[in-house]
Amino acid sequence: MSEGGQKDQGAREVLDAINWEDLRAKAVEVQSRAHAPYSGFFVGASLLGDDGVVYVGANVENASYGLTICAERNAIAAAVAAGTRRFTALAVVTPAKKAATCCGACRQVLAEFPPSFPVLCFTNGGDEIMTSVTELLPYAFGPGHLDGDGG
Repeated sequence: MSEGGQKDQGAREVLDAINWEDLRAKAVEVQSRAHAPYSGFFVGASLLGDDGVVYVGANVENASYGLTICAERNAIAAAVAAGTRRFTALAVVTPAKKAATCCGACRQVLAEFPPSFPVLCFTNGGDEIMTSVTELLPYAFGPGHLDGDGG
């Protein structure tokens, strides 16, 4: 088997080991608690820490729209507050007809916690996209750039 084939097999094993149905269910459950009085776009996220704990987050809108906090960042904040900084998977549910991926701010925050992990974006209607943090933000700005040599 080629190196690429081995890498693909390893990635497949990681994906298969994740309980996606549990992550989906928890994302949908927290979606119902989102605070989205302005857009009506209720989002739920469930984030699997490498400690085996699932951390959830829902979007919280604000009348000053720029202060809105996305579900993904709320899930990350809950995990960090609990002491977890390494993640295995993320599931994000939206009410759209087509699966929507994480916004730019969420992509940057997710990239702050390497290594990359799989991200499932799905809708209540069944459309889905399976991707990863690296695929969402391939040239992420990170801590390595702060030393002045670009990583």
